Amino acid sequence: MDKVEIGRMLRRLTQADGLSGAEERVGAVVQEVVRPYAAEVRVTPLGSVIAYEPGTGGHESGGSEAGAPAETAAGRAAPGRLMLAAHMDEIGLIVTRVEGSFLHVGRVGGADPRSLLAQEVTVYATGPGADKYPDGLPGYIGSRPPHVLSEQERSKVVPLDALRVDLGSPALGASVRVGDRIAVCGDYTELLGGRVASKALDDRAGVAAMLGALGYLAGMQHSWDVYAVATIQEEVGEMGAATAAFGVAPDIAVAIDVTFGDTPGLDDTETVEMDKGPVIGWGPNMHPGMVKKLREVADDIELAYVSEPVPGHSGTDAWAIQVSREGVPTALVGIAVRYMHSATEMAVLADVDRTARLLAAFISRLDGEFLAHLPEEV
Repeated sequence: MDKVEIGRMLRRLTQADGLSGAEERVGAVVQEVVRPYAAEVRVTPLGSVIAYEPGTGGHESGGSEAGAPAETAAGRAAPGRLMLAAHMDEIGLIVTRVEGSFLHVGRVGGADPRSLLAQEVTVYATGPGADKYPDGLPGYIGSRPPHVLSEQERSKVVPLDALRVDLGSPALGASVRVGDRIAVCGDYTELLGGRVASKALDDRAGVAAMLGALGYLAGMQHSWDVYAVATIQEEVGEMGAATAAFGVAPDIAVAIDVTFGDTPGLDDTETVEMDKGPVIGWGPNMHPGMVKKLREVADDIELAYVSEPVPGHSGTDAWAIQVSREGVPTALVGIAVRYMHSATEMAVLADVDRTARLLAAFISRLDGEFLAHLPEEV
């Protein structure tokens, strides 16, 4: 595993559509990409993808009942279970009404109307004849020419209920049903300075870092069992993380998500600097012992990182995992991204790679003593 391979992963992940509640396309890519690095890959009833890699003290299969201790061939319990979680769903649109070739839309997740005008989209139709378009119908979000707008209209953002997706032909509209998903297009572009731009870096960058960590871990010894979960429906309420955490029953967990990269016009207290390494969250959603261990590991491998205060709800999978079952000591590791929730988000590929390397090093240093002493860190 290296930065180049993580970049290849990220390209494939971002270019597969997967809106909240309809993640099967990107889920298929996750399964294919992760298989070389996991002993077992399975899909939960809701659609999250779980890749299981046993530790040297782990058992032979990841299929034991939730909550049961992982046993070695000699009958000894493994040191512990770690769950990694990064959400694979993305924001987008849903069809609310069909008028010939024009589609009325609502939002799936936090889609921002300011960034939608004149965007190319893919409509995943399910109506009559839709089987002829397995890759979806191309469409555009139309914009009225400024010449026909009043001065007041030109200065306002077009509200979501006034936007229309244009399929170009009324005949195509017959294949679309209310409730069909619409993905906003956004090519993966490698920029100068190691930057990359694409749609869905939130949170395919986190998924790439998580899968990259498994790749790095393949060349290391680790005693803990690892469950790397590409979760669904984070953008609409962290349902994939909540259900996967209940099933895996981890002893500890690390959620990987994006955070706000430094952006013109934003106060630097609201953002973190890009190209400075992984961002370790610190607040009530994060266990003090987990944060301490991540920082110690980063210092030990001489990897730069950023500390980010998160005073309340982190808005990530960490929130759902932390209160699963009797409670799970959880950490949050972030990747700085600019222009979040738009069709052109931006990240530094090296930050994705650094996050993967931190996670792998963290896992390789876990032992039975860590879990035993974790309550003392509260």
